[in-house]
This record gives sequence, structure tokens and C-alpha cells, in this order.
Amino acid sequence: MRGKILVINPGSTSTKLAIYDGENEYLTKTLRHSAEELAAFAKIVDQYEFREKIIKDFLTESKLQISDFAAVIGRGGMVRPIPSGIYQVDETMLEDLRSGKFGEHASSLGAILAYELTKGTDIPKFIADPVVVDEMCELARYSGNPAMKRVSIFHALNQKAVAMKAAKEIGKPYNEINLIVVHMGGGISIGAHKKGKVIDVNNALDGDGPYSPERSGTLPLCSFIDLCFTGKYTMDEMKKNLKGKGGLVSYLGINDAVEIQKRIRNGDKEAELYYKGMIYQISKWIGKMSAPLKGKIDGIVLTGGLAYDNDHVVKWISDHVGFLARIFVYPGGDEEEALAYAALGALNGKRRIKSYAEEIL
Repeated sequence: MRGKILVINPGSTSTKLAIYDGENEYLTKTLRHSAEELAAFAKIVDQYEFREKIIKDFLTESKLQISDFAAVIGRGGMVRPIPSGIYQVDETMLEDLRSGKFGEHASSLGAILAYELTKGTDIPKFIADPVVVDEMCELARYSGNPAMKRVSIFHALNQKAVAMKAAKEIGKPYNEINLIVVHMGGGISIGAHKKGKVIDVNNALDGDGPYSPERSGTLPLCSFIDLCFTGKYTMDEMKKNLKGKGGLVSYLGINDAVEIQKRIRNGDKEAELYYKGMIYQISKWIGKMSAPLKGKIDGIVLTGGLAYDNDHVVKWISDHVGFLARIFVYPGGDEEEALAYAALGALNGKRRIKSYAEEIL
């Protein structure tokens, strides 16, 4: 089936838009938003009219109107934990997103914008594989303390998309193989994919896993508690030390991996040391995720922005864990393409459209 699909991917400081005609990219645009523009809104959900106008202006400039689209799909946001899949936007989902009770993030605007833009029409509106996709096995949820439960928050959309690419390359259905998928960007998530489900994964949002360009990853716990009680930091500052000011930026003062790679090529041994430390931790977590799969691994998939770095990231990870399984490299994280293909699969009847209201019962 052919037909234009509008993709809406709201980020913290941008709105990425894409139009696909069937499987073909028709038009893309990234609209940047300044801190001053966004400061006018007390809550993220309050931004939807501001962003809706931007999208409408984009459509006008493109000489298109909403009736030209076969479907609209938004980036999935902070809903309740749900299985992977494509979901029709419904009132229950909108209520949860608008309340913010499951967390606030700009991606939550995706479903709201898809709904508002198509209001009064019969155009299907979807989300797919939000960050809160939860397919973890029961044993993966135990942390060692009943007051704290391990939760699933990761780059689900990209992980699922590249896992399906690897399955196609292997020549088997995704739900018949086992993979370890590593998304490496500002945050890093490493998931154990067992026959189509991510049965274990680190919480890439809140400090679990390897350190990354701007996140601390799992820290020595007693040392972290001691730091909390020094009186030097507020609670918000300590959280910032985990997310935003952790990882490479805490060691080197920058979170730009391209600049760090340049420093390494120019002989900066300190930059090389801390970069290698991150790769070492990523490799350890890949090894860790081999245990839930009992060593039966069809492939290790590297993706995200850091996967463009063949000279350091890909090479060093391969040196550490190449003995475990074949390594597949799909650099970047084209969320717009993944969303467009998800919507196309739903329209073609190749992928089941799920009901959010029914899944959370």
C-alpha cells in the first residue's frame, strides 16, 4: 500500500518531521526551538499548541494538508509500561500523557500532536515502541532491595528497528533469534533480545549501565551515598551528576564524541583513557547480557551515533566481545524511518495495531 505518512518526533529542543510516501522518504525537516521559546511553558504538555502551529506551517510550506495523509505517527512518550508494538492513539493514552504521572518528556507530545492534527477525521494515528516498552522477564526486575525495582526504560524504537534489520540479514524471523542490541548515544542502552522480546535491559535514563558521553552509569553505591551526604549538593544537583553531568563530560568537560575522537587522534592520552573506559564498560555489559540468553547469541548489534566511530568504538568493542557472536553495525538511530515503517506495516496489515487501553488492563 502506498500513501503519505506524517511522522512527528518531538525532542527536548527540536521537532523532527518526516513525510514518507510508502517506503520512500518524501521530505524531512528538523525545527529547532530555543530555550527562550520553551521557557514560556510551565509543563511540556503545554507546548503542544506551539508545536502544532509549527507543524501546520511546515505542511503549508510543503503544499500539503492533513487530508493528504494515510496515517500520522508520533514518537511514543511516557505512558505506562507496555509491550512492544504499534498502538492506536486513544483517550486513555492521551489522559496518561497529559497527566504527566508516568514522567515528563518531550516525546510525550508525539501522540498528542498526532491526535490534535487529525481530530475530526478518520485518519489513523499511532505511536510505536515508546521508551517505556517493558518485556523484561520476572527475574530481571529484582534489584536486591524490595524498596527499589528495576524498570525498563531504553531506546526501544531504535533497538527493535535494528534488531529486525539484523534478523533479515541473518535470514531468520526476529522472533526466532537471540540478539544483544547496543544503542550508543548520549545515553547507552544494552538489551537482551530473546525470540522477539527484550527480556533484560539497563535503565538508560536513570543511571544504570555503562557510563556514556553525559551519564554516569552504575556507580559504586556506598561512594555515591557518601557524596549525597557531604552537603555539597542538592538533590537536583545529585541527579544532574547522574544524568547530564556524568560520564565523559565529568572527566573531560565535553560530551561531544566527535571532538573526543579528534583529541585521541591528536595524541590526547587522557581522552583516550576515559573513552576506552566507556568502551570497556559497554563491553562488560554486553557480556552481562549474554547470561540471560544463556550464551545462545545469534548476533551483537551496534547502533546509535557512537557506532559511526569504526576506528575506536566498533574496533574496541569487537576486540572485547567478538568471540561471543557475529557483530552487526547499523550507525545512527533513524527514528523517523522506524516510525514510518511501523505505520506502513500497520496500514498494510503486516503488523498488528494494539489497543493501549486493553494492554494496560
